[in-house]
Amino acid sequence: MNIAIIPARAGSKRIPRKNIKAFHGAPIIFYSIKEALESGCFDKVIVSTDDREIAEIAAQYGAEVPFIRPSDISDDYATTLDVIQHAVKWYLDSGYVLDKVCCIYATAPFVSSESIKNALSTLNADDLLDYVFSATSYAFPIQRALFMREDKTVQMFQPENFNSRSQDLPEAYHDAGQFYWGTVDAFLNKRPIFGDRSKIELLPRKYVQDIDTPEDWELAEALFKVMKC
Repeated sequence: MNIAIIPARAGSKRIPRKNIKAFHGAPIIFYSIKEALESGCFDKVIVSTDDREIAEIAAQYGAEVPFIRPSDISDDYATTLDVIQHAVKWYLDSGYVLDKVCCIYATAPFVSSESIKNALSTLNADDLLDYVFSATSYAFPIQRALFMREDKTVQMFQPENFNSRSQDLPEAYHDAGQFYWGTVDAFLNKRPIFGDRSKIELLPRKYVQDIDTPEDWELAEALFKVMKC
């Protein structure tokens, strides 16, 4: 069977209770649960959390919470792969046979059932792949990026590209922070997601907004309002 795992721990310093904070009238985790269910890709949509309130809210919207996540993988140092590995092991130890697994972030209100389905099709079509994950392109050539010194003067990371035209530089991409489809073996062994056995589900930049700070949250709400008009 295929399962979706939505990590949603209680701790969040920059945006308190971020995973269940109201976003356009619903806890933000609602959007990830909704799109996962509507995709039709999953036999189970579960939430991995260390928090009873988050568990209750997730269940209200149709997700399952079969366990409470251990504290040792619920702090600031726990990685996404730690959390997914734990959930996969829990299901295997409980006697389930798993096929594909998808990690969907709780704070991804722009995730869509369509992109989830498309990524699964890509993963199923190639037995050599470990992962397919959401990504988008950088709006500006990273080869012409700057860094700022302590005195606020600047320098290019790649000064050899100062005279290069933007259209002559290869396009670069970054993780969209929405979902990661993967094989059971890849998640169990915590193989790197950004490797030569991964492909991307390319998303338009207008559907991508990382949410780590209050400013990010405000921007995401404004963008969501525009996109839904």
